[in-house]
Amino acid sequence: MIIEQPSKWLRWIYPRALWRIKPDEHAVYLTFDDGPIPESTPFILDTLKEYGVKATFFMVGENVKRYPELYRRIIDEGHQVGNHTYNHWGCMKHLVRNYLHNVDRAAKYIDSTLFRPPHGWMWKTTYRRIIRKGYKIVMWDLVTRDYSKLLNAFDIVRNVVLYSRNGSIITFHDSLKSIEKLKYALPASLRYLKDQGYEFKTIE
Repeated sequence: MIIEQPSKWLRWIYPRALWRIKPDEHAVYLTFDDGPIPESTPFILDTLKEYGVKATFFMVGENVKRYPELYRRIIDEGHQVGNHTYNHWGCMKHLVRNYLHNVDRAAKYIDSTLFRPPHGWMWKTTYRRIIRKGYKIVMWDLVTRDYSKLLNAFDIVRNVVLYSRNGSIITFHDSLKSIEKLKYALPASLRYLKDQGYEFKTIE
């Protein structure tokens, strides 16, 4: 995705997905995709702990298998977890049955009924099958684009400032592409959101 806030037409494609939560409530929902990995997850967890913030981590199954201690730390520190497939598969490149098998494979390591598709796209058949499996599909109201080579750390904070609003599901990335920018952008974003009086909640 290359847009900070999804257009209405995109939300219409997946009407049963969660894009924003309680617009009348002065709260935001931080999420982190693609981890856990030792190069980024400890810094993110340390920063969240420093600011007293809980978040939701959409994790890749093979990373959880490789680094179970990081998965356990996320749980132990009170954060929520979600399924982000086993191999970070983009749905459009795979047959429905193979993609669903990849989700099920990740579920062996990630104890959650929350699901976020990598890249935010699914075939409609896959979307319906995921829901029938009992998952709540979680998209986002704001993707910070911290992974983009075209943006720097200040751009990431600017996106948070410009697009955060009541009920926003805000997406960062727990990845090698993002971590150097997040070393500045994450604490700066947390300070801004706290200064604006936002409460931080996890997706249940």
